[in-house]
Amino acid sequence: MEVDYTTTGSKAVVVLSGGLDSTVLAYFMRNAGMYTHAVSFDYGQRHVKELTLAAVTCKKLGMKHTIVNLTDLKPVLESALTDPRMNIPEGHYAADNMKATVVPNRNAIMLAIAYGVAVSDHAVMVGTAVHAGDHFIYPDCRPGFINALQVAFALGNEGFQEPALELYTPFIGLSKADIVRIGAAANVPFADTWSCYVGGSIHCGACGTCCERYEAFALAGVSDPTYYRADPREYLTKV
Repeated sequence: MEVDYTTTGSKAVVVLSGGLDSTVLAYFMRNAGMYTHAVSFDYGQRHVKELTLAAVTCKKLGMKHTIVNLTDLKPVLESALTDPRMNIPEGHYAADNMKATVVPNRNAIMLAIAYGVAVSDHAVMVGTAVHAGDHFIYPDCRPGFINALQVAFALGNEGFQEPALELYTPFIGLSKADIVRIGAAANVPFADTWSCYVGGSIHCGACGTCCERYEAFALAGVSDPTYYRADPREYLTKV
């Protein structure tokens, strides 16, 4: 993938969860010469460990890091990611039961805040690592939704934002395996990323995100540094 260096030296904001996709994007933007401010979110997710790894990435890249506390939303947004009474589904990421991991309006909420930060920072870009593998499960990762947000945010900040400010989604047409390849080419330390939705200290190997992570490395032909408690191959065929 080619980087547009016309924005080199400009300010940018990246939504950094601490997961594989957003970490690769953070390296991608920083390597392009952007002065990048990473914004992460604590929304009461079980896999809050990802925020620790987001901090590690920011320290290595020398990026400003802001963690926004959204935990007050936890009781009112129903999702298996935030409700310990709900089971995290196991098996292939594209299986229908993975819809239990949808957090209602999550990307709209997070991107609205990140866009506000970008306006305040006089930034020209808000990067988010939505990709084609997310389209099946998550409506708020689809191009139509992102394009609609771009229009709404620009209208809502007219006269205050930098004229060139845009939502930057370089991975939106790519698979997770493509993102792994991009990360490998950029020497991204994948061990500094977290995928497992169950949480804990070790990737479970059974949940949809663990299976997706394992499959992406395999398809990309890149060595996976992740230790999984269970063998993801035993769960990839589960629907």
